[in-house]
Amino acid sequence: MIYWMAYLLVGSCAGILAGLLGVGGGIIIVPMLTFLFSMENMPAEHIAHLSLGTSLASIVFTSISSFRTHHAHGAVKWQIVRRISPGIVAGTLFGSWVAARLTTGFLKGFFVLFIYVVAVQMLLNVKPAPHRELPGVPGMSFSGSIIGCISSLVGIGGGSMSVPFMLWCNTPLHIAIGTSAAIGLPIAAAGAIGYIANGLAASNLPSMSAGFVYIPALIGISGASICTAPIGARLAHRLPVLHLKRIFAIMLIGIGTKMLLSLG
Repeated sequence: MIYWMAYLLVGSCAGILAGLLGVGGGIIIVPMLTFLFSMENMPAEHIAHLSLGTSLASIVFTSISSFRTHHAHGAVKWQIVRRISPGIVAGTLFGSWVAARLTTGFLKGFFVLFIYVVAVQMLLNVKPAPHRELPGVPGMSFSGSIIGCISSLVGIGGGSMSVPFMLWCNTPLHIAIGTSAAIGLPIAAAGAIGYIANGLAASNLPSMSAGFVYIPALIGISGASICTAPIGARLAHRLPVLHLKRIFAIMLIGIGTKMLLSLG
């Protein structure tokens, strides 16, 4: 019961953050699941893979709930979603295949590095100068494949990369955040499929797992995030997001440092 409550709490926070900050709830889900799965004494060699796969599977539901609210505010540019999705899917499937062949230690270290980069970006409010327009189909496919591959390696919906990319291409901030929520769906769906498929042959997985997706955590996180993602999306149009991002960045540094120390 304690772990079910923990999954619901993680999902609630992730849903709000996904809608509010456009960074993807996975950046909270992955480290929290890593800690919880360790407490549950799950096989150490699979903890990172299960955290990443379960995070991506839960983001399928979070992204749907979030982008519907953003769409209602006219903040989703569907042309971008259609053009970038093929590259997103290909890159995400490739990334999940690579991740299945990496060790838990490497994946944790890569996630810590990523979380520090995101935190610094938020603290300094780093935004790429809008130098150009959105590229054509080849450029969008290439960009999508990079975003998808990295997203699958860190278990996120890609907002911390897709939002800066769209800002660089002269997309208004509220459109970039809303469109990023929609882009999170193909990332999450392809990532979940990849982690399930690549985990089917793994031995010593906990019961109630589908490959590298742990079903109880998926149910708890998804159920809560579906309810809270629209709240975060609505708050994004009302609250001082910049100040909230800086507070969240400090939290990320703390989370990343705790994960780093656990590698020792």
